[in-house]
Amino acid sequence: MRSCSLKARPSHGRVLTRRSVLAWALSSGAAGGAAAAQAPAALPLFDAHLHYSHDAWELVPPRQAAALLRSAGLRTALVSSSNDEGTQKLLAEAPDIVVPVLRPYRTRADAGAWVGEGAIVRYMEERLARYRYAGVGEFHLFGADADLPVPRRMVALARERGLFLHAHSDADAVDRLYAQWPDARILWAHAGFEPPARVREVLRRHPRLWCDLAFRSDQASSGRVDAAWREAFEEFPARFMVGTDTFTPERWHYVGPHARWSREWLADLPAPLAESIGWRNGQALLQGLWKA
Repeated sequence: MRSCSLKARPSHGRVLTRRSVLAWALSSGAAGGAAAAQAPAALPLFDAHLHYSHDAWELVPPRQAAALLRSAGLRTALVSSSNDEGTQKLLAEAPDIVVPVLRPYRTRADAGAWVGEGAIVRYMEERLARYRYAGVGEFHLFGADADLPVPRRMVALARERGLFLHAHSDADAVDRLYAQWPDARILWAHAGFEPPARVREVLRRHPRLWCDLAFRSDQASSGRVDAAWREAFEEFPARFMVGTDTFTPERWHYVGPHARWSREWLADLPAPLAESIGWRNGQALLQGLWKA
């Protein structure tokens, strides 16, 4: 089975225009502004989901992007890009914050068809031979496509080098990835855009699975954590982390507001749990994989 196109299966669950994304970002930041002022601003954050692709570095140069990370109070940021040059540019500017992740996309156009493109394997092999990374992803992979030759080779490359996988996938693909590599560390992007009860089911099956909450807002409202999500966080306190997802260039200007909003709802949790989701779980994912 070939991969669905991005039109058939939007990467973020719905069709989004650049204008609507920016409007959503600004309105969300404004809504949380007053309460965020009372949140524990000193809480460091591990942002598990950032992209710095070619159009982003044109709009937000590396020095400015690094300043945005610092002003947001980020302790660590997982960064990938289409193509990888963006990641390398930002790493050079902020090596104390950026942890590089190799995305198997040469351009944004690869997102819809990379699973059937043999040249992707050669691209990844060349980058892995040239640079250090902590993980591979974020890649879009659904269902039986996980068993195609190109994704299987990607998993083998990650396994050979001991890298984690950052998967924008459905639960079926996550299961298939673990069938290929039972000991993999997988970061499930957006927690699969699944409801918390379903997320908990998948986490119970896979003890080495983490979830980022990037581009989600259902976990909290007005500084209060949703009851169903609270149950998920309490059952799996070591398995969730926050993320912004700068999948369009203008979302780089939302890194700061998103950090403030994250601290706001994290403050509604017991301090040890807030610290775990805020940054400790990200550090655990990287343990033994990356040292700056």
